[in-house]
Amino acid sequence: MKAGASRPDASTGAPQASTYDPDCRRCPRLASFLDRVKLEHPDYFCRPVPPFGDANAKLLIVGLAPGLHGANATGRPFTGDWCGPMLFSALYRAGFASAPESRSATDDLKLINCRISNAVKCLPPANKPELDEIRRCNDYLRAEFEPQGSIRVILALGQIAHRASLTALSLKAAAWPFGHHAVHLLQPGLTLVDSYHVSRYNTQTGRLTVDMFDAVLADIRGRLS
Repeated sequence: MKAGASRPDASTGAPQASTYDPDCRRCPRLASFLDRVKLEHPDYFCRPVPPFGDANAKLLIVGLAPGLHGANATGRPFTGDWCGPMLFSALYRAGFASAPESRSATDDLKLINCRISNAVKCLPPANKPELDEIRRCNDYLRAEFEPQGSIRVILALGQIAHRASLTALSLKAAAWPFGHHAVHLLQPGLTLVDSYHVSRYNTQTGRLTVDMFDAVLADIRGRLS
């Protein structure tokens, strides 16, 4: 962990500007797309979506990017979209969330010893960020590992999140291949655990089942206990 990095705001649980810039427009394609979506949906958040959860969490969950009618609308990762119910209900069963669902950024759900971020903070067209956009956004993910050094387990939801997490830690992806429920000891005190993303495609096709995802979180719970 680097010295001198910004610390989270303990009063809100939201990391400060080193991990999040609400006015970021580093990626022209994403910035212009958000502008167009805001015209169509003026009540949507339509900005980079901040991380959410416990500022001193030992578990960091890394997703892909905000969904059009989910986090991009609500301003909270995985809230309001198809992926949220599976993720939050599983976190609740594993003891990482105070409630089994989150419908808005103002509801009472709290994450327990857990924080959620994304590899890309802005909504990408067709939910497909380009490689240079993932790289530009990686500074914000890198900063997640700098304050206080509390993170002990990273849960990467999908291969893009897996690669982005390794890049943020200056590690080569080839040395740590992605696989569902693959466990990688990256360094003493820091483990990367992979899972298929809790996407509509993966859950509807049975590639990822509730039991499979519960097993991943049970494994993580055991590692943190």
